Amino acid sequence: MFSTFSILLPVFALILAGFACRRCNWLGPTAASELNKFVVRLALPALLFDIMAHSSWHQLDQPAFIATFLVACAAVFLPVLLVRLAMGRHLADASVEAIAASYPNTGYVGFPLALLAFGHESLTPTTIATIIVACVLFALAIVLMEIGLQSEQALHKVGAKVLLSLVKNPLIVSPVLGALVASAGAALPASAETFLKLAGSAASPCALVSLGLFLAERRPVGEAPRAALVLSIVKLIAQPILTWWLAVRVFALPTPLADVAVLLAALPTGTGPYMLAEFYRREASVTSQTILLSTLGSLVSLSVLLWWMHARGV
Repeated sequence: MFSTFSILLPVFALILAGFACRRCNWLGPTAASELNKFVVRLALPALLFDIMAHSSWHQLDQPAFIATFLVACAAVFLPVLLVRLAMGRHLADASVEAIAASYPNTGYVGFPLALLAFGHESLTPTTIATIIVACVLFALAIVLMEIGLQSEQALHKVGAKVLLSLVKNPLIVSPVLGALVASAGAALPASAETFLKLAGSAASPCALVSLGLFLAERRPVGEAPRAALVLSIVKLIAQPILTWWLAVRVFALPTPLADVAVLLAALPTGTGPYMLAEFYRREASVTSQTILLSTLGSLVSLSVLLWWMHARGV
């Protein structure tokens, strides 16, 4: 158990550092937003590009892993969406809450935690999972929100708007460009390699501090606690169990790859759903509380999961 805790400690210590810096007012109210922009627009894209540019197609060609992670996310997203719609929520609000229950924080917590737990072999599947989360899952939520808020527009106009937002997303463009570099067999200049390493190495610590800054902000509670608790339980327990069943029983992934998939699925909710709610000016108390509760709860759930994996000899 101590070795498990030693894996989690650096990750959550950085989150706590960001939380403390904001609560002590050492960093101002815009710090989380600005640091997040640095991560999303520079550091994490550099990391994703670097990983993909040095990956072979054999490493990226993992249809069983892709299917496992994608189906698990969809199998959580869709039922939560339907239940929230049946409870009278607007399609836009139900979409945000559905993605909050199925959106693992692969970009911020996934990379450092998987690297500590499984080593560099986890970087490629974590990148694949991040692309699924940032591209497929996020795009699905955007499409549904656009349909709910702009039902008077033609479907092709909504689709064009969504496609444009994806093309402009650096988290999607950077790994695609990296894959093109890898497929072309091109060697990057030494200066470019150094830039990517420096920028990419800043992604994980800055992302974790940014998450702590975000969690430190006081927000209105509303009806959030009960709904957020349910969504957090779905995120931390139901999604990893479903992922394990798909990985082991359905797609028969090798044990190391299955464990990476389960660990990534067990991550707390990322900040993406809250940013989506804020962008579309929807009520975000349930989403923000889900991020907070799932992040706090994951300290226990991830400890148990890693201990179980370690006990099996991983």
